Amino acid sequence: MIKLTDKPVMWQKGAPTEPTPAGDTGKTMSAGVLAAHGGRQVRFDALISHDITYVGVIQTALASGLERFHIPYVLTNCHNSLCAVGGTINADDHVFGLSAAKKFGGEYVPANMAVIHQYAREALARCGGMILGSDSHTRYGALGTMGIGEGGPELVKQLLGDPYEVPEHKVVLVYVTGKPRQGVGPHDAALALCGAVFPNGFVKNAVLEFAGPGIAGLSMDWRMGVDVMTTETACLSSLWQTDEKTQAWLALRGRGEAYRSMAPADGALYDGMVELDLSTIVPMAAMPFHPSKAVPVSEIAGRRAGQGIIAGCAGGLLENIAEAAAILKGRQTGNGYFDLSVYPASVPVNMAAIQNGSVQRLLEAGAVLKPSFCGPCFGAGDVPANDSVSLRHTTRNFPNREGSQPGQGQRAEVILMDARSIAATAANGGIITPATEIDYEPPVVEDCYDPAPYASRVYHGFGNPQPAEELRYGPGIRPWPEIPPMPEDLEVTFTAVIQDPVTTTDELIPSGETSSYRSDPIKLASFALSRRVPEYVSRCQTLQAQGKASAIYAVKPGDGSAREQAASCQRVLGGAANVAQEYATKRYRSNLINWGILPFLYDGPFEAEPGEVLTVPGIREAIASGAEQVTGLFRGREITLGLGTLSPKEREILLAGCLMNWYRLRKEAQNG
Repeated sequence: MIKLTDKPVMWQKGAPTEPTPAGDTGKTMSAGVLAAHGGRQVRFDALISHDITYVGVIQTALASGLERFHIPYVLTNCHNSLCAVGGTINADDHVFGLSAAKKFGGEYVPANMAVIHQYAREALARCGGMILGSDSHTRYGALGTMGIGEGGPELVKQLLGDPYEVPEHKVVLVYVTGKPRQGVGPHDAALALCGAVFPNGFVKNAVLEFAGPGIAGLSMDWRMGVDVMTTETACLSSLWQTDEKTQAWLALRGRGEAYRSMAPADGALYDGMVELDLSTIVPMAAMPFHPSKAVPVSEIAGRRAGQGIIAGCAGGLLENIAEAAAILKGRQTGNGYFDLSVYPASVPVNMAAIQNGSVQRLLEAGAVLKPSFCGPCFGAGDVPANDSVSLRHTTRNFPNREGSQPGQGQRAEVILMDARSIAATAANGGIITPATEIDYEPPVVEDCYDPAPYASRVYHGFGNPQPAEELRYGPGIRPWPEIPPMPEDLEVTFTAVIQDPVTTTDELIPSGETSSYRSDPIKLASFALSRRVPEYVSRCQTLQAQGKASAIYAVKPGDGSAREQAASCQRVLGGAANVAQEYATKRYRSNLINWGILPFLYDGPFEAEPGEVLTVPGIREAIASGAEQVTGLFRGREITLGLGTLSPKEREILLAGCLMNWYRLRKEAQNG
């Protein structure tokens, strides 16, 4: 289905060819976009966060000297909007968000109006633009926008006028050909892509550029459904060539001026290529516990599922909903143990699905319609029963994201599938069925958009800050604690040693029920590594009481979410270093640096036990001098620890102890 070419290719006359001396990396689409935004020192067009990240971003910015938003910053409410943990604290975050938007001049999208990325598509994305979001699935490439998902401190830098440092990266061509068969949807292609490139790291930290004759036959929903899943390939960002469909989609949303034609220039040179032939894609399923564990649905057909979910920035698009409704037309989900829930990605999508009859057909079949909410994507909605299988057209199926807690004797599995095959399974009473085996009349989906809900409820304050507005704090919103600067000599005690091939951010700080505490750094830190190393917090607290620092070792930490709390919780508990063979994502490593945690690299297996001590004499001098590796002492012998590439600013941040400290020191220096 997918072929990888691990050598340079050149774009010429609408197709990839062998490179010539005339090949130029500066002719790729992404090179042009980056050049227009500062090259390697990027200033974004807009920022966007949701309600388990924006409080932390604003609190960090306040501690760093924030006075107003100098860049459009959109605060959406689609993660904590249905959580039921902790009394009033979810709603308190929302009130804080609106007060911040008023005070500093931001945009505020009330709860359940839209999931974060659908709002960005509908209201922010523009061809040739760049958006930075504090969510890993910040991907708007199908609309010609380079979206990058990072931890909150990277947004803080933008809010305070500092650029984003673009890392060295490859640019990989995704050459799209063919036409998908009936019953095959965007999630099938996305899962096949993840399966082909994630395990081997083929596109890690690269920019993917989608081009080729197959794109013209795809609707915008199809393109966006594939694009948002590029996060699961571990790439940095993505871009697609644009066309008249892109133009029509933007024009319908009243933003025709946001369109421009984009395509690779003749002679564009790429570091590699992924060939995606859509005609060969079959219904796919991502098995527990990663989107890359992709197999054809036919291999698991006949198994019984207990739940189907179509939701979020990947599943809750109009075309997916309409296709599911067409498959279920005249059929029923049944009154057994299987249930089906559908979450439209925004209120305008919901209204369009009502207008074209999809909602009525789904309700008649026994499906339940729910609000615009990201819960099923991160473990805060539709928890399946014990020992059951949940089929989801959402972004991830990591352990515990569905709410099960194996450590307490509970287990449930999430399998990712396209909305079409989920609907086919629902029509078959919960027996897993590929949509290609269902006879149905595919719908003609007319794009429809009504901006009235946004006009009625969204607060638009950019360019009009109200300094007299008081920030409204609830009891669950607490400031960051004081963070110490880097010591002259480092001594850390290992409090967690994880030898798994990959450690996700969900394991470092769980999602789901902990989300309500994201605005309370101390409370949230008490959940750090709770599902993976339950003793971690108490070990760290014991060391803190003794004035000692801690560290963790993991083979490859940081896969998945952009959440900065995966690093900040370690820091709040006295963490000063990570040791790893490699870091799963650029964003996790950046989070470590921004929170003053040394991102050490160790070449080869590292055998350690909790309680063992690592020392690095002269660490402060080494960081200040620009050293790329240091000598540590462990088990009575010297070991070499790498630091990777650190920019001068990153070294200063590490020396200061964290980003907030760095800003404070800079301000003190400016004031003499």
